[in-house]
Amino acid sequence: MSIETDIKQKKFRSPFQKLALNLVYTTKWLEYKQLESFKEHDITPQQYNVLRILRGQQGNPIKVSDITERMLDKSSNTSRLVDKLLAKNLAKRTSCESDRRAVDVVITEEGLELLKVLDPFIEDWENRFNIISEEEAEQISALLDKLRENENQA
Repeated sequence: MSIETDIKQKKFRSPFQKLALNLVYTTKWLEYKQLESFKEHDITPQQYNVLRILRGQQGNPIKVSDITERMLDKSSNTSRLVDKLLAKNLAKRTSCESDRRAVDVVITEEGLELLKVLDPFIEDWENRFNIISEEEAEQISALLDKLRENENQA
C-alpha cells in the first residue's frame, strides 16, 4: 500500500513532507513487526539490541558505556536495560580489571540460547526487504546516511 492509502492523506505539502512521514510510518511499522517476535519471549527490542551487542563481543566483557555507544536507540537507559537482562539471567556483570569504577557485562548461555531461538524470527523480519534488490538496498542506505550526515553538519 502507498503512504497515501495507509494514513488516508491525499496530498502532501511537498515531496519532502511525504518522505518524512513515510520514513516515520515505515519505521513504526517495522518496529511493530519486530515487537511481535519479541513479545512471546518477554524481551523488548532494546533488550534484544543489548543482547545482540553482547553476542558480538564473542564472550569478551564490555562496559555499559560502550554498549550505550553502540545502541540503535540512543535514548535507551542502558544501565536499566542491563539490569533487566541480569534479572532474567540473560547477562552477567563482571569486574572491570582496568577501571574499578566501571562494570563489564557479558552474555550468559541463557542469553545465547534466547538469541538462537530469536534468530529465525529476525531472519524472517529481515527477509521483508528481499522485495528490493541489493543495489536498491545499498542506495536507500546511502540516502539515509546522507540525511543523517546533513544533521551532523548543521
